[in-house]
Amino acid sequence: MTTHTASTSGQGHTANSTPRRIYNPVQKDYATFLETSAETNGQRTLIEIELAPGGGNRTHYHLSFAERFEVLEGELQVLLGKATQLLTPGQTATAPPNTLHCFSNPTNQTTRFLVELRPGHTGFEQALQIAYGLAADGKTNRESLPTNPYHMAILFTTSEGMVPGVFALLTPVFRFLAARARKLGIEQELIRKYCR
Repeated sequence: MTTHTASTSGQGHTANSTPRRIYNPVQKDYATFLETSAETNGQRTLIEIELAPGGGNRTHYHLSFAERFEVLEGELQVLLGKATQLLTPGQTATAPPNTLHCFSNPTNQTTRFLVELRPGHTGFEQALQIAYGLAADGKTNRESLPTNPYHMAILFTTSEGMVPGVFALLTPVFRFLAARARKLGIEQELIRKYCR
């Protein structure tokens, strides 16, 4: 694995730095990019997550890449399909494409784990940087979801995040809004501001 120097400021990134480590003040977690899709010729994206106690994400799935979790420190609860498992250091779990999954930290201590996407996915990397940047700028709600519908649509479509249930009915709406946001230059503005 290639090692990189990560920013330890915890304040996201500045115009003169490469944001290897980003912070979401709403979720209170960090993401450090260890390897990007561009750096691995599309083979993988590798990110280290420091997940705050009680933190986690919503159930979702991706169409074209697998997502593998490997715990480095602490415990991570992972849902794959209908099965839930509690991972401890050294243990892994993989969500193949089109598999519902989510993760959470059920403990009162920070959990550190790796997320590996195969193949790598530049859109996911950009969506994560945009999401953390919007949270840092106060443009998300308490659940760290963007308050601007264009921003929300960009995140869902760029990351290839698909959600089940009633939210699935919004997929065509998100696609429409994302296409409009691209025509209006909103996506490029977000990439320019938050993705380095």
